[in-house]
Amino acid sequence: MQHVAIIGAGISGLSCAQTLKLAGFKVSLFDKGRGPGGRMASRRIETTVGPAVFDFGAQYFTVRDAAFAEQVGSWEAQGLVARWPIARPDAYVGVPAMNTIVRHLAGLQDVTFSSLIKGLKRQGKHWQLVGDGQGDTLYDSVVLALPAEQTAPILTLHDFQLAQAALFARSQPCWAAMYAFSERLDHHTGLIRDSGIVAWATRDNEKPGRSGPESWVVQATPQWSLQNLEKSQTDVGAHLFKALEEEIGAALPAPVGQSIHRWRYALSAGTGVGCLWNPALQVGACGDWLIGPRIESAWLSGRRLGERMVTESIAIVG
Repeated sequence: MQHVAIIGAGISGLSCAQTLKLAGFKVSLFDKGRGPGGRMASRRIETTVGPAVFDFGAQYFTVRDAAFAEQVGSWEAQGLVARWPIARPDAYVGVPAMNTIVRHLAGLQDVTFSSLIKGLKRQGKHWQLVGDGQGDTLYDSVVLALPAEQTAPILTLHDFQLAQAALFARSQPCWAAMYAFSERLDHHTGLIRDSGIVAWATRDNEKPGRSGPESWVVQATPQWSLQNLEKSQTDVGAHLFKALEEEIGAALPAPVGQSIHRWRYALSAGTGVGCLWNPALQVGACGDWLIGPRIESAWLSGRRLGERMVTESIAIVG
């Protein structure tokens, strides 16, 4: 049985793993995060008025591809996703949090979290992962399901042609702030977009399947985030709180809970390549940066790479 290591357990890595596992491959995933999420992450904050849950990465997703539509239909039937028409008529969110989808997919796979993989070593025709606690386990194939900026330095040492695709793909950053309040803010729709330094702000506790105290996510524009990339969380939090006040049009009460997060690699440009694969070395890459900046793109990239690996494996055996 062919053993594949996938570095990155976000939606693209898990989609690739799902495709390979269904074809009979043994798959092991590794992720530096403490739990499932990636850019579909959700965060729970305890407050004096109850726990507040925030989707501080991707806010929703849409469906265009037929295969992804079938997958989303399955998730909807299982109660894992629901439509959120306030964002747009074809928008979906995870229920009861955005990371529900990734948690579900990760629960079906062999995933090791809190595992930082720093590189790869070629051992004959096999691969060894370089990272804490990896030991001497060898893998037949390796998939990098990481942002382009993290994929490039790993691939450069083994396949510079593949690495070039990652080197030319650049993501935009995003500062995100999460604020919980003890009272409802006076905003008629609970949704703000593309206004001043605010790219997106929403009342998260009123998304489908949500509850809890008044909870707002505020995401800065890529331009502002880039200009303030190295600012402290305290400074960024103050700026985004003031921006939310200006959008609401009134002084806001002090938050009963808050958190600030910097996404260095938030929005990919998309290269349109789909996926990367070197059959001779048995190494490849997938991610939204290979198609476009959507959750659907990440899922499709992982699926396409998995299908390619399965097809070429069958061809070799045949």
